Amino acid sequence: MALDSPALILICSALFTVALLYGCVGQAGASGFVAAMALFGLAPETLKPAALVLNVLVSSVVAARFCRSGHFSWPLLWPFLVASLPAAFVGGYLSLPVAAFSAVLGTLLLLAGLPFLVRKPDHQARATPPSRAASAAAGGSIGLLSGLTGMGGGVLLTPLLLYCQWATPRTATAVSAVFIFVNSAVALLGHLTASMRLPPGLAWMALAAALGGAVGAQLGSQHLPLQAVYRILGITLVAAGARLLWT
Repeated sequence: MALDSPALILICSALFTVALLYGCVGQAGASGFVAAMALFGLAPETLKPAALVLNVLVSSVVAARFCRSGHFSWPLLWPFLVASLPAAFVGGYLSLPVAAFSAVLGTLLLLAGLPFLVRKPDHQARATPPSRAASAAAGGSIGLLSGLTGMGGGVLLTPLLLYCQWATPRTATAVSAVFIFVNSAVALLGHLTASMRLPPGLAWMALAAALGGAVGAQLGSQHLPLQAVYRILGITLVAAGARLLWT
């Protein structure tokens, strides 16, 4: 698609908006990217690799912004990555029917997102890091799902970190952003070993998504109050879950 193609302009606008909203809560927006690209009729076999490419770019921008704000914790992240990386590679390599995964993942996202729409953030809550065994089990499961579905896994990791009080809200978003970047890169590598097909106009889509992610990360890391972060996270999770169940 050419830059002046109306369809490409609309797709880029949609991807910018998705990345902005997800970037506010440290997410890259794979579920939203897939929904937008599918809506505009991109070939189904290109959706997963395209979403992973956009995830890598947007999550790198979002992660950099949150990390510069002092919210990132490497000791919290690395035990999750140890198990998630090989699982994400395997998931990215495999091409399995995604209907069952979409149903399970959509349900999980709905269950994870709804409480954020009604609960208030506890400013006094103290975070306690998980055991390495718990981190590895969670990381492996999320990594496999992210590779299979083309999602970065942050929409599952963030609520897990918060529900279990393993991290404060902004630390959870920063850790999730880096988790998304690494897992998406590994899953993309796994996918490209099996298929190299990418949609036309991907460079312009990537630019639009990266810009949206940068704006969203700036808002989320510095300007949004904690209550707003919770509400945006809840809406993001519920919308992603509903989209997966609908499709």
